Amino acid sequence: MASAAQSAEDDEPRGSSDDGEGDVDEGIEDTPSDQTSPPARSLAATAPSRVPISLKPLAQNWSVGAHSSEVFCVRFSSDSTLVAAGLGSGVVRVYQAQTGRLSYQLTTSDKGLPSTAMRFRPASASTKTRNVLLTANADGCIQHWHVTSGKCLHTIVEPDNQVFAIDYKADGSKFATAGKDYTVRIYDEATKTKVADLSSGFGKKHAGHSNRVFSLRFHPTDEHMLLSAGWDNTIQMWDLRTEGSVRSIFGPHICGDSVDISGNDIVSGSWRPTEQLQLWDYRSGELIANVPWLDSSEPCLLYAAQFSASGKHIAAGGSGANEVRLFSRSSLEPVGVVNLSKGVYGVDFSTDSRALAIAAGDLSVRVVAVPA
Repeated sequence: MASAAQSAEDDEPRGSSDDGEGDVDEGIEDTPSDQTSPPARSLAATAPSRVPISLKPLAQNWSVGAHSSEVFCVRFSSDSTLVAAGLGSGVVRVYQAQTGRLSYQLTTSDKGLPSTAMRFRPASASTKTRNVLLTANADGCIQHWHVTSGKCLHTIVEPDNQVFAIDYKADGSKFATAGKDYTVRIYDEATKTKVADLSSGFGKKHAGHSNRVFSLRFHPTDEHMLLSAGWDNTIQMWDLRTEGSVRSIFGPHICGDSVDISGNDIVSGSWRPTEQLQLWDYRSGELIANVPWLDSSEPCLLYAAQFSASGKHIAAGGSGANEVRLFSRSSLEPVGVVNLSKGVYGVDFSTDSRALAIAAGDLSVRVVAVPA
């Protein structure tokens, strides 16, 4: 398969049924169910300089193959009971997280265009309907789905855009979208209306993106801050109060959902053969460490990177070497690997950090165990 970058140049980014559980009350009753660099400082000294003797394969909980197309994105539900997988055909399949049993199927595009990003809406006291999934598609559609009834609750269309990235605020009150047209949009969850456009250009006093955006992440504890990154080799840090970028990190080449933040650390996974996995200081924007990708037969160009919720691990994966690696956050040593026949396009930790879901080009979705 072509890389995400190649696919997007062609305006095609990485390229039925079922029952019904169910925060705004959408009026649905729930029924129970059966994701040249600057010199390093600080942690750079702890980055391993030797080649590991061996990497232990991560134990597989389950794997489901025989999909009709590649799996581009994957996400655990807020309670980690479900795993949603977005396919290149525009179909989203939702599995039981413990067993891998297919429970629900959603068709997000009647044009057969890829499902590019997903987020389950965070549970909050202000909303009643559970298991609401926000999906993004290459046709510019953003949809709210009630997974367990299979109903599409709301559709937003961004004309002349392809949406590659979405994310929710921690309290679920707003969500952000971004993609082909370089603009980050902020929507109010309750009204589903756009409340801000974050961009650079004529009349703008702030920096912004000059190319496609592939990753979005709201700060988990600072409700005013949002991170975005993409092809222009920058990570932008937006302050929603001023609707402007207040700080930029230069260097990471982002082609997937591969930027995350935990505490004051930012992890970035770049689609390139060297210095692909990096840690940055959120407060200063300075490089903390390059995490070596050692003991691999060929380079791994990253599409995905994420911190575990516990903060103990970093998972990253991509194409080339076609693998996912799990790293200790404290030592930056690799502690496990999953080797695949095709590229890795997405990863997501369960909320208890004990499992990792993987989306891949081998037409499969799988969940592996994360060591304690």
